Amino acid sequence: MAIPVFLSRAFRHTSVYIRTDKGINKPEDLKGKRIGIAEYQLSANVWVRGILEEEYGVKPSDIIWVRGGMDTPGKPEKIKVQLPDDIRMEEAPEGSTLNSMLEAGEIDGFIGPRWPRCFAERHPHVGRLFADSITAAEYYFEKTKIFPIMHVLGVRRSLAEEYPFLPAALLKAFTQSKRLAEEALSDTSATKVTMPFVEDNLNRVHALMGDDPWSYGVSGNAHVLNKFLDYHVSQGLSPRRVEIEELFHPSTLEAYSL
Repeated sequence: MAIPVFLSRAFRHTSVYIRTDKGINKPEDLKGKRIGIAEYQLSANVWVRGILEEEYGVKPSDIIWVRGGMDTPGKPEKIKVQLPDDIRMEEAPEGSTLNSMLEAGEIDGFIGPRWPRCFAERHPHVGRLFADSITAAEYYFEKTKIFPIMHVLGVRRSLAEEYPFLPAALLKAFTQSKRLAEEALSDTSATKVTMPFVEDNLNRVHALMGDDPWSYGVSGNAHVLNKFLDYHVSQGLSPRRVEIEELFHPSTLEAYSL
């Protein structure tokens, strides 16, 4: 059973990699291209497909999907999926990886939460579709107010039934923990992360997204959750439209004061 503690969030404009020598200059150019994916059902890929369709008119059926392992051949999809009839899916050739195919130009791009190794190694013909991914994500947030959610906290249903106070207590504890982490991150007298420009980036994020950019709880994130659930069913990954109230423990659906 889910608790509305969102341990991983990311703007997935960084997740689309392309061959820069295949005539792909804008999202619409992905139509008819062969794009590699490690798993169709990954949350990051659900978000990317939804954004491509809703913001740029590129439907999942417009792309030829090539499924395979990123660096290990023959890696299977972790969760069995029944894709819509209009989705064109190919399996990577036996012994091939998506990284090697992208490197050789055998596929036109790759979509996934981790960058392909050939991109990290600065292959001269592999880049991101959104070269300025931060500006693209900022524009997307200004338009939609959506900061995509990837992972949520889960608790065993049997534990929640035995200790009905536990889900709300976990939400409160993780929210307090996040607040402490944010206070530490904002103390730039000695930065807490090994990353330059922390203060400048924090100011940029707060100017765009407000004082609580990485919010927990359902009330302030219902539009994000509903968008994902819409994408999930429209992409054939859910047999029906799931409602938010079905996902989270009832005691975590209401706001509270710390």
